Amino acid sequence: MMAGIAALLAAMPAAGAETAGPMGMWMNPHQTVAVRTGACGDRLCGWIVWASAEAQADARDGGVGSLIGTELLENYRHDPSGWSGTVYVPDMGRRFYSRIEQVGADGLRVKGCILHGLVCRSQLWRRIAELPRG
Repeated sequence: MMAGIAALLAAMPAAGAETAGPMGMWMNPHQTVAVRTGACGDRLCGWIVWASAEAQADARDGGVGSLIGTELLENYRHDPSGWSGTVYVPDMGRRFYSRIEQVGADGLRVKGCILHGLVCRSQLWRRIAELPRG
């Protein structure tokens, strides 16, 4: 386990490097969901830590009772072009192949794909320092 965490940390830039790495708190572009990313074994995962009333209602319609605490980003492995894993879409109740790419110090491009990568959709998430109020 410790070796896995060490490998995950080694894949991240050193302190003071151009990018701060994918660990932290992120807000989706619609400002309806905040996700905290962190190590899950030797992988990267992300859990919903805040959601708007609209996002929570959409998730309930998709069969997710409690959106807060839901693992949205699952088992991402680092490779030379970013991270690959699975993204969970709560309002659809489905998981999709996904890639994460760091965009500067404060951006993550999160891309989910279907049909073996033929159809993809991406969002640019922004790093946040604190959760929204309300």
